[in-house]
Parts: sequence; structure tokens; C-alpha cells
Amino acid sequence: MISNFPILALLNSLYICSNLVESFLTTTQFPFISSNRKNKRKGKQTLTTSHHCEQAIMLEKMEKGFDPEEVIEEFEALTKDAKRVQVETLKRILKENSEAEYLKKWGLDGKTDTESYSTCVPLVTHKDLEPLIQQIADGATHPILTGKPITTITLSSGTTEGKRKFVPFNDELTETTMQIYRTSFAYRNREFPIGNGKALSFIYGSKQFKTKGGLLAGTATSNVYRSAQFKKTMKDMQTPCCSPDEVIFGPDFHQSLYCHLLCGLIFRDEIQVISSTFAHSIVHSFRSFELVWEELCSDIKTGTLSTRITVPTIRTAMAKILKPNAELAYKIHEKCLSLSNWYGLIEELFPSVKYIYGIMTGSMEPYLKKLRHYAGGIPLLSADYGSSEGWIGANVNPTRPPEMATFAVLPHIGYFEFIPLRDAGPLGRIEPRPVGLTDVHVGEEYEVVVTNFAGLYRYRLGDVVKVVGFHNSTPELQFICRKDIMPAINIDKNTEKDLQLSVEAAAKLLAAEKLEVVDFTSQVDLSSDPGHYVIFWEVSGNASDEVFKECCNCIDSAFVDAGYVSSRKVQAIGPLELKILKRGTFQKILDHYVGLGCTLNQFKMPRCVGPVNDRVLRILCDNVVKSYISSAFG
Repeated sequence: MISNFPILALLNSLYICSNLVESFLTTTQFPFISSNRKNKRKGKQTLTTSHHCEQAIMLEKMEKGFDPEEVIEEFEALTKDAKRVQVETLKRILKENSEAEYLKKWGLDGKTDTESYSTCVPLVTHKDLEPLIQQIADGATHPILTGKPITTITLSSGTTEGKRKFVPFNDELTETTMQIYRTSFAYRNREFPIGNGKALSFIYGSKQFKTKGGLLAGTATSNVYRSAQFKKTMKDMQTPCCSPDEVIFGPDFHQSLYCHLLCGLIFRDEIQVISSTFAHSIVHSFRSFELVWEELCSDIKTGTLSTRITVPTIRTAMAKILKPNAELAYKIHEKCLSLSNWYGLIEELFPSVKYIYGIMTGSMEPYLKKLRHYAGGIPLLSADYGSSEGWIGANVNPTRPPEMATFAVLPHIGYFEFIPLRDAGPLGRIEPRPVGLTDVHVGEEYEVVVTNFAGLYRYRLGDVVKVVGFHNSTPELQFICRKDIMPAINIDKNTEKDLQLSVEAAAKLLAAEKLEVVDFTSQVDLSSDPGHYVIFWEVSGNASDEVFKECCNCIDSAFVDAGYVSSRKVQAIGPLELKILKRGTFQKILDHYVGLGCTLNQFKMPRCVGPVNDRVLRILCDNVVKSYISSAFG
């Protein structure tokens, strides 16, 4: 995820909607949507339209503006015949890229049917394609993965695997982004209509650079925020960002964050939506607010920007917004003083907010308790499901709580396959054959395989999803976790989700002490025999050794995987170790990744730190203040 996704990590509402004007072109790129009603009498769908027809449709939509009900109607039509749409989508992808050397290598010989494709073309991971993507980045001019040249490279965050990945990006992926946005916004706006106002969006641009071959490389969010259509789009959606560009693209995210908060307070009565790519970013922002709120009030009272802001362009931009307002400063000051442990902070500060929006599934779930604490009664809405490699599904049921969020797959934005994760035969050596989008079964879990318009063919995302139902004939997916995040020591098969549940169980013991886990990660330590799990905690305050010891035992015993439990009982896996960190350790890890070029928009705390993340391991180990060994299994 989206991933939950490593980003396009999956993205926030502003990222998604930033090119809404371009989204009017989407149906011209996928004409079987817009032609659906026209061709119903003929009993068939057309796959192509003339250039003049496309221009006419574009102009018509630009003049009409964004019509949510029309978008919903188109989505309903698409999902009623998802199997046919998938066949047509694959056919289009393979035809457009028939000259790509990669496809020629596998002997498709012009065949575009699903059976030939799955028989000829193998399943791959990023590691398999990395040399080819590097050739493209280095300036290779021949068609390696796509028929048309790739002109842009998207960078993943690098938080999951310890290094940033290059991912091909093109205009077609922009179009799919627009379609995802239009769909989810249409359903969201039905339930939570917004009026004229602004959005407090914790968004940050990163520096772009050119690869050896001259391709523009950067985060997907940065490319969008630099779009000339960004402001117009937000105005069309009645929620322009309250912060100026100079804040969004500032070189120091600490200064940008401070100014985001300040802008939000200045326009507090107009703020309709609070958003960021990930729930973590929103929680981080309001934790920061707790530390600087008095300074923010002083800025508003005097109309003078804090000396902590040193970037000239940011100071100049903020000077146009910040004016002395003693009454507003007093009101904010009094509201902050009246709060009990900052509960309902967002609700008190921003009385017009309709909802809080961002990716809240997967590795973001641990932040929901704190986000709800800040939100008070304001609804939390989970954003859509995608990854750096492209989008998969839209949240068309926005009223569901984030923990229950589902994502309806858009059948025209890529070709999707799903590897069943049920028993794979003796010792798991035989992997089941992938099934098509409409052949999945409710209640079963799958690994997602994507074929997109930018040169990824039968690409394993590494995401585990569960099919919880169908929207017409397209499946609704629930994101479960990333696959193989925690390496096995023996026969254990614990997942990122198992780790999360174990930490949550132990955190209840801290709650009784009025403490909370600020953040956590883990390590599989194989330096001794037998290997064992190490859990790193940063806690909001001090607890007794007895409490931490109990937490350590609780985490160890809360892992329910049969392989782990049996291995612990026979000492094939050593006792779990809980290490307590200094306050601010996870901020140091965030700063480390930002220093490598990751933006706060992209950042996801790695839940298991492997040996390739040696710098992060050093930060963790250098900041341990206490350590406890489990005695849960004797």
C-alpha cells in the first residue's frame, strides 16, 4: 500500500487531486468508459476513438466541469463487466508496447490474450527488472520496457528495503492517478460534501534531479506539486492549500512544518479538510504542535515570524500572510490551555473541518489511536490503495473506519493478477498459479501482481490483500500487510500485521500507566544462536522495570504463529528482547531518511530493520536506554 504503498505511496488527497484538470482527459485515454452509453445499443464497446473525438470530449468535460455523479455512473458501468475490461486493458498495454525488447524476449509474437500472456511472460520482482530500469535511467534510446520512451523516473521512499528504487513513470500513470482520484472523491463527496474553504495539507516537495541519461527523477508527489494545475485544481475542489508554494517546496521540512501549522491557524475558520499522504505525517505534525504552540501564538499576536524560520523565500512568502491578530492568538491560546492531554485538539482548532484524510491502513494503523485522540469527533477517512509502481483501487466506501477500509479495483487502469496465499503444498514449495481479477474468492488472501502502462509486466508488488467482497464484478480488497517483512529464523512465519498486534497487546499495559508507545520497529537478530526477535520501543514517559518486563513477556506470548510458538518452546528461537529508546530516536530516523532525499509525504517507519539498513540499526542501538529479556516460555 498503496502501500499501502510505498509511494506514489499511495498519496494524500492533495497529491491525488492536484492534476484534476488533467483527469478530464482520462476518459479519452480509456474511451470504453465514455463510449459505454453510446455503444450500449450496439451491444459492444469500442477501444479506440479518433483524435478529433478525443479533443471534443476533452473540451466538453472542461466546459462542464467536474461532475461526481457522472464519474460514479461511469465507474458503475466499468465494474459491471470487469472481466471484459481487463481483457481489453491487457490488449491495449501489449499492443502499445509490442516493440519493447522485454516483451519480444518472451516470444509473445503479437499475441495479446490473457492465457498467452501468463504462459509466456514470467512473474518478476523489482530486482529482476532493476538492470533494465537502470539502462533506461542511463539514457538507453532503444525500446527496452515500453514502446514509447520513458521520460520520468519515480523514486520510492527506500524505507522498506533500505534503498530507494527507480520506477518508470509516464503520462499513462498520471492518467490512472486522475481516474482513481475522481472515483474516490465522487463517493467521498456524497457522504462528506465540502463547501468553499481551504485545506491544511502537510505536504512537502523534494528536490528533483536528472539521471545520467537526462531523465527527470524525483518523488511522484514533488512532480505533482510543481504542476501549474495544482492551485487551480484545489480551487475547483473548493479546498486550495492554505500554505504558499514557498512553504511546500522549502528546503528544510522542519521550517515548512512550522509554517504549515501557522498557516492553518491563520485560516482556521476556513479549513475544511486536513490531509497528508500518510497518517504518520498528520500525527507527527500535531505532536510537533504540542511543542511549538505558544511560539505560534506569539507569531500571530505580533505579526512577526519566529526566528527559527531562516529560509528567505519562506519568510518573504509568510510575511504576505502573517499580520498582527491579538484576538486570534488569545483564542487559540485559551483553547490549547483548556484541552486535557490535547484530546480533541484538531476539532477545537479547526471548527469547520469535515474530515481528516490520508493513507491509514497497513503500517499506518498503529498511528490511528493517537490520530483519533487529536481528532476528537472528526471522521478519519482512509485514502486509496496504490504504490510507487501504480494504483490499484479506490476507497468507494468512505464511511467505513480506516481499519475496515476496502478498495475497489479499477479494472481499466492496469492488468491485475492475484497469487493465492493458501497452503502451497508440502513445505510451501509449490506456489499456486495466479488467478485473474474476477476469479478471486471472498475471504481468501492473495499477493498482488500488476501489469501497468509504464513497463512493468507481471510485477509482484509484495502486498498481501484479502478479498472482502465485490463491487459489481470487481473485487473489494482489504490491505493486510507487506509480504516477507520479517525474515524467518526457523519455521516461524510472522508478518508485519502479527508484529503490530503483539505491540498493541503490550501497549495496553502501558496505557494503564498513562503512557503510550510513540513508535516501534523490530530486528531479527541472527548474531547469536539461536536467533531472536528484538523489539525497539520509544515510550512517552518512564515506566518501572516491572511494567517493561511484563510488556516484553506480553509481546513474546502475543505472537500466535504456530511455527514461532513451537520454535520458542523448543528453544529453536531465542527469547524476545525489548529495547527502550531515548525520546526523539524515531525523529532521528526520520531525519536520516529526509537527508537521503525522502520527503515526509513518503515516509513510512520500517517495521523490521534488516542488515541493509545498517545506518538505521546504528541509530537504534546507539539510543537504547534499557533492555529486557522475555521469560514467557520459561
